[in-house]
Amino acid sequence: MQTIYLDNNATSKVADEVMEKIQPYFCNLYGNPSSMHTFGGQIANSVKIARQQAAQLLHCEPDEIIFTAGGTESDNAAINGTIASLPHKRKIITTRVEHPAVLHVCRELENHGYNLVELPVDRTGQIDLNQLEDELDDDTAIVSIMYANNETGTIFPIDRIAKMVKEKGIIFHTDAVQAVGKIPLDLSKSNIDLLSLSGHKLHAPKGIGILYVKKGTRLAPFMLGGHQEANRRAGTENVPGIVGMGVACELAAKNLEEENNKVKILRDKLEAGILNSCPNSFVNGDINNRLPNTSNISFEYIEGESILLMMDRHGICASSGSACTSGSLEPSHVLRSMGVPFTAAHGSIRFSLSRYNTQTEIDFVIEKIPPIIKRLRELSPFVSKDF
Repeated sequence: MQTIYLDNNATSKVADEVMEKIQPYFCNLYGNPSSMHTFGGQIANSVKIARQQAAQLLHCEPDEIIFTAGGTESDNAAINGTIASLPHKRKIITTRVEHPAVLHVCRELENHGYNLVELPVDRTGQIDLNQLEDELDDDTAIVSIMYANNETGTIFPIDRIAKMVKEKGIIFHTDAVQAVGKIPLDLSKSNIDLLSLSGHKLHAPKGIGILYVKKGTRLAPFMLGGHQEANRRAGTENVPGIVGMGVACELAAKNLEEENNKVKILRDKLEAGILNSCPNSFVNGDINNRLPNTSNISFEYIEGESILLMMDRHGICASSGSACTSGSLEPSHVLRSMGVPFTAAHGSIRFSLSRYNTQTEIDFVIEKIPPIIKRLRELSPFVSKDF
């Protein structure tokens, strides 16, 4: 049975070009980048090249790139590092629809006496910028708002938000894990101070991430020990991961047009095919401002887990929400915050595509989904026979 992978917001395939590049660093080029000898020196140069490749994708300086173990570490480091560097400020602003890597950190700080403001969102998943502006004050240490939502694909007006926050002299962080490699970003023209990204969302290996730290931004070290990563993140570098991240960033820059054309066309075809064939289904999120690869569809009166199980029988991989919260039986905190009815939030499926998906795969999914939805509704005690 073939596998049709439509869960790229959870993780993505490691690109062939990435895999080919990193293999020598496990067995042949295994030196420590911090060593003084030539063998280690060549490894240090590979890390330098990867830093440059990442900087080119983000349009920033190489020394503004800090390699981490992933998006979660980058988020934790950005928030905790800022708080540690500004001990006199006690207020944190974020949104109710953030990834758990941001929300849980902020709520833990709230448990330790910080004033946490979680901005609500409207039905499209967008915040009220006037409400954000009203909350900004001299006691605010950091504002952390994601670039694009991992469940719905909704893109926030980050450049506008960052400008508003910086005018108040406040540190601004954005979790851009889902945005990088899918939409253009230019940090040279932005007021963003801190930005997180994760390699395995853009066809690099798992276990590697980046924290962008704008020059001049106050940030306490988040791992103590050696001098690595500008004395902010100690520990021997994950060289294969870093090299893979560099190649993946280079590929992402080359494929941005494809992401915003081919992938979007496939996403729209999938979405239209499902909506036209499945009554009482609708798309969640900001239709006009979302990632080109993401479609979150609610099917009323049935369970998302049941849909996924039946899709899995056909080799179709998708998600009922964030992979980091899939162990919970509760409806998505994102959809609940958006006011999606309980009868629909429980039956939501996130389809997230990549440049490796094909027209044939999308046709297959469009063929298989409607009978699945029809069958589950026939079995549902909440659906009348006349539905």
